[in-house]
Amino acid sequence: MKRGRKTNEANSSSSEETPEKASKRHKVIEKKTIGVQSPDWANLLQDIILQVFQYLPLLDRAHASQVCRSWNQVFHMPDLWRCFEFELNQPATSNLRTTHPELIKQIIKRHSNHLQYVSFKVVDSSKESAEAACDILSQLVNCSLKTLGLISTARPSFMDLPKSHFISALTVVFVNSKSLSSLKIDDTPVDDPSLKVLVANNSDTLKLLKMSSCPHVSPAGILCVADQCHGLRELALNYHLLSDELLLALSSEKHVRLEHLRIDVVSENPGQTQFHTIQKSSWDAFIKHSPKVNLVMYFFLYEEEFDPFFRYEIPVTHLYFGRSVSKDVLGRVGMTCPRLVELVVCANGLRPLDEELICIAERCKYLSAVGLGECEVSCSAFVEFVKMCGGRLSQLSIMEEVLIPDQKYSLEQIHWEVSKHLGRVWFPDMMPTW
Repeated sequence: MKRGRKTNEANSSSSEETPEKASKRHKVIEKKTIGVQSPDWANLLQDIILQVFQYLPLLDRAHASQVCRSWNQVFHMPDLWRCFEFELNQPATSNLRTTHPELIKQIIKRHSNHLQYVSFKVVDSSKESAEAACDILSQLVNCSLKTLGLISTARPSFMDLPKSHFISALTVVFVNSKSLSSLKIDDTPVDDPSLKVLVANNSDTLKLLKMSSCPHVSPAGILCVADQCHGLRELALNYHLLSDELLLALSSEKHVRLEHLRIDVVSENPGQTQFHTIQKSSWDAFIKHSPKVNLVMYFFLYEEEFDPFFRYEIPVTHLYFGRSVSKDVLGRVGMTCPRLVELVVCANGLRPLDEELICIAERCKYLSAVGLGECEVSCSAFVEFVKMCGGRLSQLSIMEEVLIPDQKYSLEQIHWEVSKHLGRVWFPDMMPTW
């Protein structure tokens, strides 16, 4: 009876709730349901479409933008135009892809101030395509690019242009982009004065500079970049621009530690190019300042031009020989490149490289990738080489024609022996029969 009376009293008090009590109860309910709001379906749908558009090729994205007004609005959102690659060729003489002229006009009109990561890919060798790239560059007066790449898949393209025309277009970007961090301008007529403009406007932000095969740049021009751009972390250039002064500038206390330095050592005409020698003290200062740097060297020399190189220890980590290289030079590599990580030899001739490979295995304790092209190595020496390097050889690309059978190993036996020392299954590469 008492329990029933209390229940009736509670029901009675609930039915007689005052306005003040009701207001408090509503506030409690509001606190409990805070954050549980109906979604903004229009914005949510737009975000989903934006994510889908980011994965679509440009042409598909353009077709999708014609579905409705909402999709067309997404098509022109700034997030979709921060990164763009202009592909340029002459449709009259080529069937390769090209960015449609009307789209280029639309980008310049509506999205030039959104562009941040831009590359120009000239996919044919025509002067007209390179001129089209320069015309677009010269119109990017409202841009603030972070990265710029000028790429010629078929040379010479940009080198065919009048230097003044190219420099004028490039200067527009250098002056208006105050936060340029990555610049790739290989095979272009860029010169010292234009580099000074680059430094004057982007010295605090430039981190990557690739400018191989730029004949109008002098050692003084690249030294100006190193002296002023203390945040530079990656650099690629030809050997004729490398100097003791440049290495010392990259090694100064003000300069950050360089992470990647690529040097192209190229000779077009045998005997007509004089190569200078970098002092060992300059290399020592450089590697002391940047002990973890990747020093990549590509050699495209004739045999008689190697004399200035590999005479004393150099800190190269990745070494590529694009032309035939002598046994003597490869023997010096083993003696002077203790930091070597990767070695690729395009050709050597018909004299076996047994002793040279063994020397490299003994002295290059970090070697983990090897590729041999038109060379000869006895099977026994090759097995010994692999045994000395062991499982650290993560990449081993050897043509079957390179290996010479001997009394100890045949071609049928060698892959088992090499696989045992590598700790994984390995076979020599084979030339396709078709």
